[in-house]
Amino acid sequence: MMGNNREFICLSYDLIGNGYFQKLTFVVLIYFSCFAINQVGASIHEYQNQSFFRRSNSFFFHGGSEGLYASKLHLDPDKKPSPEENHLNGKSFIRFESITFRRPKESAEKKNEMQQKTGLVEAIIVEVKDREKIGGSYLHSAAICCTPDLSKEGSCNVGEVIIHQDPNYPYNPQRIQTFFEGKTEETTMVLQTVEINHTGMYYLYFMFCDPELMGTTISGRTVWRNPEGYLPGKMAPLMTYFGLMSLAYLGLGLVWFLWSVQYWKDIIQLQYHITAVIGLGMCEMALWYFEYANFNATGNRPMGITLWAVTFTAVKKTVSRLLLLVVSMGYGVVRPTLGGVIFKVLLLGLTYFVFSEALGLVENLGNIDDLTGKARLFLVLPVSLLDACFIIWIFSALSQTLEKLQIRRSMAKFALYRKFTNSLAISVLLSIAWVGYEVLYFNAADPLSELWQRAWIIPAFWNLLAFVLLVVICSLWAPSNNPTRYAYSEETGDELEEEGISLTSSSVLLAGESANKQLERKERRASNADLFRLGEEVEEDKRE
Repeated sequence: MMGNNREFICLSYDLIGNGYFQKLTFVVLIYFSCFAINQVGASIHEYQNQSFFRRSNSFFFHGGSEGLYASKLHLDPDKKPSPEENHLNGKSFIRFESITFRRPKESAEKKNEMQQKTGLVEAIIVEVKDREKIGGSYLHSAAICCTPDLSKEGSCNVGEVIIHQDPNYPYNPQRIQTFFEGKTEETTMVLQTVEINHTGMYYLYFMFCDPELMGTTISGRTVWRNPEGYLPGKMAPLMTYFGLMSLAYLGLGLVWFLWSVQYWKDIIQLQYHITAVIGLGMCEMALWYFEYANFNATGNRPMGITLWAVTFTAVKKTVSRLLLLVVSMGYGVVRPTLGGVIFKVLLLGLTYFVFSEALGLVENLGNIDDLTGKARLFLVLPVSLLDACFIIWIFSALSQTLEKLQIRRSMAKFALYRKFTNSLAISVLLSIAWVGYEVLYFNAADPLSELWQRAWIIPAFWNLLAFVLLVVICSLWAPSNNPTRYAYSEETGDELEEEGISLTSSSVLLAGESANKQLERKERRASNADLFRLGEEVEEDKRE
């Protein structure tokens, strides 16, 4: 790719924040989590007096980028939007609302009052696969804006962005021009709606070529819509996914509840913690489903539901990790309490919750393109480090627990923990493999999100893995009428006590038998002495 196209791609890299090094960090740290990597923001992109940036011989402002599906129905250009917008079902578009450009006063004063067109700003809508059509690569030039020399060749107009139009698709890329008039400092873009007739990843740029417009700002908003609603294309499948996951958690919770009711007298402390994780997962998935449904219907993310969804996600992730940790330590199986280590466990959990909550809020509040790759890496790094701490501590504790169970010859519990360890090991291997797949395929090979239609499987995998691991734990520690197979008080801790009691009772029995024998000997001696004295008394009576 030549000159200006390389610059245009670099521009796209900078703006979408591909996060390549972020994922590479995850691999190094063995990033294992149920991390729901949800995209940021809303399909209503708002601009508030934001500035343009220079690129090559042009000035640009990135107005947004989303995956959009082709319209199922065609827009009626003569029909004005109604407040309810029910007529928009099945239609895909980008709508420009109240877009205002304001140039510096010094620039406006240089113009002629009677001149109609004294400055040009263009809105460029381009599908990512057609990005090479912007700029002068086809004209063997590195320029993005048309120069006098290129204009002489009749291929473009001076002051406009160079766009190579394909005769078969003359409206892609599409440009919309807005002019300043006379000495006015402000101009407003005409309210219009651009229909999307081809499925793809679309980028919107506002650009101008006149250096005298340097310092111009933009205000207003654009509304992006898919045929089924306002959810961006890469997020749309997640609404159905969260609905199905809510039903999955509900089914698991129902089975667990029936088990618990059947064996309620034999419930142990650990099973109450499992119940809490199931409940949190059920609420988390339900909140995300309603949050996405509201987002799809209105184009804005509801602050209240989003905050609750993010908080439940952070709490569930924290409690899930703490559950894995205390189970690995043998809580309720090898040891009745965690002792002094409980403070370290709680401190790690609290720290993880704070960073996870902060990352979730930043990811899910604001506009879709607000978060850059560097900012995201800065926020994700503490979470990934804490995840690595959890993993190391969990497997270290599991090793010690298995060793204790093997020494005590508690074979039933040893087998239980071997299954648990194998499940965790498999999940870690799957996580590493998936992160590698995500890095090499979705990020490195697809920096411009051309695979946006499959991007939803990335966050979906982590949620599904967390659910499967929870099902495994539920099956291993399911309530039953024989809780001694994993209850501390019924086996491991009392084995030595039972041996001590049996030894003590044997000693008492032997001591009792010895005492009885001595007593019998004394009684015999006493009876013999009495008989001897009685014989002496009889002989004395005879003599008398």
